[in-house]
Amino acid sequence: MAMTPASRVGVLADVHRAMIAFVERRVGDRATAEDLVQEAWAKAEVKEEDVPAKAWMYRVLRNAIIDRSRRLGTQARGLAAFASELEATGADVMSTDLDNMVCQCIGQLAKTLPADQAEALARIELDGLAVKEYAEEAGITASNAGVRVFRARVALRKRVVEACGICAQHGCADCSCGH
Repeated sequence: MAMTPASRVGVLADVHRAMIAFVERRVGDRATAEDLVQEAWAKAEVKEEDVPAKAWMYRVLRNAIIDRSRRLGTQARGLAAFASELEATGADVMSTDLDNMVCQCIGQLAKTLPADQAEALARIELDGLAVKEYAEEAGITASNAGVRVFRARVALRKRVVEACGICAQHGCADCSCGH
């Protein structure tokens, strides 16, 4: 007797639930189990007529669980190595190196701004000069100085996005792009 489309969907749903339960017992997390089953189904390209091959599918799931376990082990070892490196070198050294790298990158990009904007940014942001003091030094009004530094910041932000791509829009902290 042939299965109706509705009964085939029901069988698939039952098999899917059973697979999720199988994986969840082994990984301890429902969301991870659902992800692993979804990935396994995608890899296996399971179709309705393949449902009787459950033993094969469970093998695919076991392999997915083992692969996940290996990835987590590799990730844990990498994090442990990174933690050891931080302890050996000190977090302050890494922070200083990152600050220097970012400053160099931003400094290079700031040089591409119009001279008055680059000078305004350097005096206010790097030298710590107040906007009012910069205005007196440059012979302009405080309002004009504020507008100049605002435009400089906007232009610099645009240059950073152009140089580093989309990661800069979300707070890129890796300035090893070579620009």
